[in-house]
Amino acid sequence: MSLPTDYLERIYAGVLGKIIGVYLGRPFEGWSHERIMAELGEVWYYVHERRGVPLIVTDDDIAGTLTFLRALPDHEYQLSLTPAQIGETWLNYIIEHRTILWWGGMGNSTEHTAYLRLKHGIAAPRSGSMALNGQVVAEQIGPQIFVDGWAMVAPGDPERAAEFARRAALVSHDGEAVYGAQVIAAMEAQAFVEADLQRLIDTGLRIIPADSVIARLIHDVRDWHARDGDWRVTRERIAARYGYDRYGGNCHIVPNHALIHLGLLYGGDDLQRALMITNTAGWDTDCNAANVGCLLGIKNGLAAFDAGADLRTPVADRLYNSTADGGQAISDAVRESYAIANIGRRLAGMSPLNPKDGARFHFSLPGSVQGFRSDDAVDARGTLAIENVIDTRAPGERRLALHARGLGPGRVGRALSDTFIPPEAIAMPGYMLLASPTLHSGQTLTYALAADSANPNPLTVVPVVQVYDGADRLVPCHGPRVTLTPGQSQRLSWRVPDTDGQPIAAVGLEVQGVPHGSGTVYLDSLGWEGVPTLTFKRPAAGGTMWRRAWVDGVDQFDDWRIETYRLVQNAGTGLLMQGGREWRDYVVQADVTPHLVQACGIAVRVQGMRRYVALTLDHDERGGRVLRLTERIEDRQRIIEQPHAWEYGQTVHLQVRVAGREVHASAGTTAIMLDDLATALDGGAIGLLVSEGRVAFEDVAIAPCDVS
Repeated sequence: MSLPTDYLERIYAGVLGKIIGVYLGRPFEGWSHERIMAELGEVWYYVHERRGVPLIVTDDDIAGTLTFLRALPDHEYQLSLTPAQIGETWLNYIIEHRTILWWGGMGNSTEHTAYLRLKHGIAAPRSGSMALNGQVVAEQIGPQIFVDGWAMVAPGDPERAAEFARRAALVSHDGEAVYGAQVIAAMEAQAFVEADLQRLIDTGLRIIPADSVIARLIHDVRDWHARDGDWRVTRERIAARYGYDRYGGNCHIVPNHALIHLGLLYGGDDLQRALMITNTAGWDTDCNAANVGCLLGIKNGLAAFDAGADLRTPVADRLYNSTADGGQAISDAVRESYAIANIGRRLAGMSPLNPKDGARFHFSLPGSVQGFRSDDAVDARGTLAIENVIDTRAPGERRLALHARGLGPGRVGRALSDTFIPPEAIAMPGYMLLASPTLHSGQTLTYALAADSANPNPLTVVPVVQVYDGADRLVPCHGPRVTLTPGQSQRLSWRVPDTDGQPIAAVGLEVQGVPHGSGTVYLDSLGWEGVPTLTFKRPAAGGTMWRRAWVDGVDQFDDWRIETYRLVQNAGTGLLMQGGREWRDYVVQADVTPHLVQACGIAVRVQGMRRYVALTLDHDERGGRVLRLTERIEDRQRIIEQPHAWEYGQTVHLQVRVAGREVHASAGTTAIMLDDLATALDGGAIGLLVSEGRVAFEDVAIAPCDVS
């Protein structure tokens, strides 16, 4: 499979179209057309402020699309990837009742129903089958809203995209829901190489049975579009023949698939108009608009956003992906586009892209800001404009321009990007936002700066992080100042100081100058790497966000003042997790006090709920007590154990050192090791583990270690 020369930018445009569609439609998701017209009118732009909700939200459309695609790298990029393997991916990244899905209950929420089937050992495709779950449940909208990633890793290959989509759909759905997903996948994959919408629709129709309901409705909508000349008239025809009164459940695919074609046909290449029609038509607004936005982004590239209102600036690339892999939760469209592109490149036999030596923020795509926006605090309001520009010193490179004006005593320009849950998302409505900070105290920021040669005066630049305090408010912590003369460049670093256990929520730069000063500073890149040196603990000042910094995958995470972490798991195994996939070689240690519990301990290289290495105080098959080291990759486990006479209520010091493929662990004086760790577990977060019972942990310390 060869890749288009503009493959990466097309993916970026598709991801932007996806998230913009969600943010446009989410505030009135599920409304009828009549209610939308009565309360909002035609929806040409964001209405979140009118509805009193955030613009950037957690959403199943985004999280499911980005997360389920991980089945490919997690299963070695197999083209033969099966529904059962994608089902394993569900169980690994989903935290029950908390992430990705609408937890509406068995027989009510299709995805919740499928999750329960998977949890209880019913593998895909039976987990989503019509035979098991019934036609109405099986034919809801889910596969269509999660489908875009499968298309973007198969550019110009609609058959492969549709087959991936089919296998993914069968985890939770069946029948017409599978056909709808296949149509969208085929159209989006072909949109990388075909610009004619009618031909794209023909491509989608070619994939599915000609006598399916989805095929029939596509023909109907095309015919009505050709003769009606008014999207409102065609919408009424859709409601009469394919409406919710005819296709039951909470959100059936058939009515909503029709509205996708309505928006595409009447909107044409006008992205804003297509999204307006799709959203104003009603029903599952965010899902439908997300598919429309993604397809038009892929088809027309970044030029799709040039006409009409500016839909990109308010979004600033921001997105949330709330899963059991909490280090990936606070993300952006650029980061996710590179992840998708690198899967596609791997499938095509190509090496991955790693711009600017892997810097987290590199601004390599046109118009990208990666979450950076001007701070609206009183001392910084109105002083800074942010723009992605071509780096004139390096052909083909881009960087972020910080245009400052009105500087002086008490007035700074401040550009920030989130590294953890921001204040406006703490009480996120709808889908829960679970996240681990991406930046921790003890890590070293590296950043490359340059001052414009036309600046009238030197400018001072100061790195800054914003940290939650005991009242859950953000307070600044500043790094070293550097003064840049006009035209000067600097590559700098700053080790982020200890924050007493409080999480870091944002990172950025302050620009300072003489009274009435102005000028431009360029940020080429900003990043950090490696494992922090710090102790996770209850901060002396208190607050609640230090607890939110742990991704909660246990039944109860109780706040008891006498214990730093009290965990309860009623059945099975739960994990409390912190960190990300980039954490590789480190030592972690903590004091653990088992109470009535089957097993408890420390996990390392955690990649979700079912991929990790764990050191646990455990019971053997005969009821004896042991120290156990477990390598787990989904349903596959390798166990090493030694007798160890731990007791309920007695505190044990646990330590795990993981370096390369070696794990050295101990509980008190008892040591245990594993020297050929699976290469799949090459990095990951830390976790506190509990199986069936209650356990207490005190402060958890982590530090890097050498592979040697």
